[in-house]
Amino acid sequence: MQALLLKNYLELELTEMPVPEPGPDEVLVRVAACGICGSDVHGLDGSSGRRIPPLVMGHEAAGVVAATGRQVRSVREGERVTFDSTVWCGACFYCRRGEINLCDNRQVLGVSCGDYRRHGAFAEYVVVPERIVAPLPDNLSFEEAAMIEPASVAVHAVNLTPVRLGDTAVVVGTGMIGLLVVQALRLAGCGRIIAVDVDAARLELARQFGADELINAREADPVAAVAGLTSGRGADVAVEAVGATEPVATAVASLRKGGALTLVGNVTPKIELALQAVVTRQLRLTGSCASCGEYPAVIELVARGAIRVRELISATAPLAEGPVWFDRLYRREPNLMKVILKP
Repeated sequence: MQALLLKNYLELELTEMPVPEPGPDEVLVRVAACGICGSDVHGLDGSSGRRIPPLVMGHEAAGVVAATGRQVRSVREGERVTFDSTVWCGACFYCRRGEINLCDNRQVLGVSCGDYRRHGAFAEYVVVPERIVAPLPDNLSFEEAAMIEPASVAVHAVNLTPVRLGDTAVVVGTGMIGLLVVQALRLAGCGRIIAVDVDAARLELARQFGADELINAREADPVAAVAGLTSGRGADVAVEAVGATEPVATAVASLRKGGALTLVGNVTPKIELALQAVVTRQLRLTGSCASCGEYPAVIELVARGAIRVRELISATAPLAEGPVWFDRLYRREPNLMKVILKP
């Protein structure tokens, strides 16, 4: 099969690899579409430490079941499916509690971090455990289905956020996850959603997806602007979707006393935190990791258009053009959101 191999850092090569064979509880999927995640782009140069070459990246995918192991019962050959990016064991303390995203033996498709190497879906075929596979409705295209993974990450973050009907929410960072968070917050019942970013085009997308107020942090003090929109109190909840010191600080300072912040961005491994502001204002900070069982609900939401993903797809291209599109994303070409590669 053809696969897009990260041969060395900053070196992607279309190469021939053996078709993987499914184990007894595994499913072989013929990949129809796989999205380039921001984490893949960060992994390209080794800065994330989670894409150690040689590796086939890719974890936002969908396709058709090509073969199944002898123990597989829930899907059959020829069925249209997507699958979670998180491979969980099902046997550890956290899995038994239903907290599968916190699995002690957790692996992620398309990741190599020293502890394990698991090839991903930038290939014609990929093998995944049956337990992470989800069937697709006929009205959902493979390209849209490749967006279920990031949409599930956003929905999980909002599920962890203590939203009350009519709350004011701030979303800091309107990249892919932030724009999906905006939509999920609207579904969760927020009365007002304030989007903060430094990119005017992404802010306009946030408006199209349900943000009521837009704050360009290059043009205005976002904390003061949020205060002005909330009678000086600050927002009830916030979701930070970048993962760096300045946007986290903005999210913290934008909250009212007793507010809650969900952290889903993780661009940098460490940040500075205004600890006294958190403690003395009794803020609640929650980290959000991947997703945890939201796939069926998100598939239904995307299929009926309650969460819109089609407008977030900037381009679709053959797998052979992967190196070119990775380079364009790595160079931060303007107005590029999600690129879908089709093996």
